Parts: sequence; C-alpha cells; structure tokens
Amino acid sequence: MLESLQFIYAPQIVNGLSIGVAVVLMALGLTIIFGLLDVINMSHGEFYAAGAFISVSLMAMGVSFWFCLLLVPMILVPIGFAMERLLIQKVFHYKDRHILTLLLTFGVAMVLEDAYKIIWGANPIKPSAPISGASELLGVMFPNYRLFLMGFGALLIFSVWALIYKTQLGAIVRASAFDKDMSSSLGIPVMRVYALTFALGVALAGLAGVLLAPIYSVFPTMGRDFILMAFSVVIVGGLGSIKGAVIAGILLTQLQSISSLYISPVWSDPLVFTVMVLVLMFKPSGLYGGMKNA
Repeated sequence: MLESLQFIYAPQIVNGLSIGVAVVLMALGLTIIFGLLDVINMSHGEFYAAGAFISVSLMAMGVSFWFCLLLVPMILVPIGFAMERLLIQKVFHYKDRHILTLLLTFGVAMVLEDAYKIIWGANPIKPSAPISGASELLGVMFPNYRLFLMGFGALLIFSVWALIYKTQLGAIVRASAFDKDMSSSLGIPVMRVYALTFALGVALAGLAGVLLAPIYSVFPTMGRDFILMAFSVVIVGGLGSIKGAVIAGILLTQLQSISSLYISPVWSDPLVFTVMVLVLMFKPSGLYGGMKNA
C-alpha cells in the first residue's frame, strides 16, 4: 500500500499539480475578464498559444527563458489593451453584448490561429526545458522543471489574488465591476480600468503559454485544445471567482491525472466535462461566487 502511494500515486499527483497551477493561471485571466467585464473571451486560448510562440521565437534569437517570463507578458499587455479598446468597447454598450462579444472574440481566435499557421507553420515545435534533471522527494524522482512550475505558479496565483483583494488598485477594479456608474462619478476611469484588466488576463494566458511550452509541443491549435479545460475550471469554480478557479483547477487536473491510472487517457476529458455538467445541473453558480460578490 505504502509503495503504491509512493511510486504510483505520488508521481501522478505531482504531474497533476504541475499542470494544475498552469491551468489555474490561464483560468485566472479568463475568470478575471468575465468577473469584471462580463465578457466570455473565446480568444483566450489563442493568447496562451501566442505566449508559447513568442517565447519560442525569442529563445531562437538568443533570449533566455527566464527573461521571456518577464518579456512575453509585457509584449501581450499592449495587445490586449488595444483589443479591448478597439474591438470589445465598440459593442460593450449594446443590450445583447454577451452574444456580440462572444462572437467577436471567437472571430479573433480564428484569425489568430490561422495567423500562427502562416507565421510559424503547422508543424509542432518542442523547446527544451530550461531546468534539466530530477530531484528525489520521498524516495521518488521528480523532474526539476515540474517542481519549479508548481512553486512559481503558486507564487503567481497568490500575487494575482493579493493584487485583486489586498491593494488599492484591486479595490478600484472590484468597485468598477460592482457599480460602473458610481465608480465613474467618483472619478475612476472605468473604461481604462476595463481595458487594463482585459490586458492583465491576456498577459496571464501568455505567461501560462511560456511556462507550458517546454512540457507540451507548441503548435497553432494548442490554444483551442487548452481552452476547453480552462472554461471547465472557470465554470466549476464559479464564473468570476479567483478562489473557485484555484480549487477547481487543482481538483480537475488531479482527477485527470489519477483517473489515467485506471482508465484510458482518452476518457479523461469526458470525465472532466461530466463533472462540469453535473455542477451546472446542481449548482449552476459554481463552487464559489464571483469577484463582484467578494
């Protein structure tokens, strides 16, 4: 029993956690954008892919992986800011803006995916991990990069939570989400706050792409594959809830990882979506309330 826990379950749990923190990082951007703007960003997965592609190109030019962790989000922030100001705000005041923004961001996703095929080609690219080797933990060898991913991802998640709930900037963001008109009357540039928040979500997606590029191959449709998991996390955790996204992300990735010991990996995604359907049936608001209610 102890050997099974040590050599079979522990590696699966570590693998699940390392992927889980990256999924949470991506889902955080998605849930922050929805929590503030009520916008379901269908292009979020393509910005995750953009982070991976940009980091691969920068590393090919000699830029270190560690500098990419800082540089790629900085590149994506003005792109996300411009997209919100030039596209989303154009339809933001319409009554049926939920449908319009969903279709608009879906169109952007299709354009970006084809652009990646033209620029980088359709063949997968596999960058090497910046940290090699493995470390022994409780008698089991774990890849050093996955251990780094867990620690760094957890630090980033805590930083985002602290930014939203423990700083004056976060209070301005939450006030703008709770009552747009009242915030405007107090002199808060609400539309600029919306654009910056959207840009923050895009930067988080790109950062997740940089972190996961050494684990998965980088290819044009990688965003489409990953966005389904991110949406499942956001729905199970509760739309707009940071705490819910963290807990749901860890639970669902652990479910995927552990279940692969007993069933074929092709059934892991249907299992996750079954959980999502059950949550929608019995607790449509998800595990926790949204950012506006925090």
